[in-house]
Amino acid sequence: METMIKGQVIALGNNIDTDQIYPGRYLELVAFEELGRHCLEGVDPQIAKTFRKGDVIVAGTNFGCGSSREHAPIALQSMGASLVIAKSFARIFFRNAINLGLPLLVFENLDGVLHNDDSIEVDIEDATLVCTKTGQKYQGQKIGDHALDILRAGGIKPIMRERYGKKR
Repeated sequence: METMIKGQVIALGNNIDTDQIYPGRYLELVAFEELGRHCLEGVDPQIAKTFRKGDVIVAGTNFGCGSSREHAPIALQSMGASLVIAKSFARIFFRNAINLGLPLLVFENLDGVLHNDDSIEVDIEDATLVCTKTGQKYQGQKIGDHALDILRAGGIKPIMRERYGKKR
């Protein structure tokens, strides 16, 4: 995992649920590339088509609410999201994303600050964000050491493989 992320903002609203992130009608798909093609269709059917690898999702409160299915964070990764920033996350979504190696950060002070296509630089370890247009720096909530270790390893599966000596 890169600890310093530079990307363009894709700004979303509050209460983006797992069905908006990855609509249930696509649950039969298994190829990760296919999941990414349908990501965020419940918000805007064009997002996945115009999403650039490395873009950063910035949302409001309660991102990832809804079901506990892992399809939502997998779809975000498959679409190319490098990071998701929100004012708050549903707990099960947060844990699923970290376990899958998708970085998430909580920033409570970004209301109305970032807009689509703003360029940002984010230090995941320090939970700091700089808007390159304004130079303004923001502080988020740091991720715990255990979650950072999981992210650095690329998810929980690589850690478990190493721990139990199983090869990929």
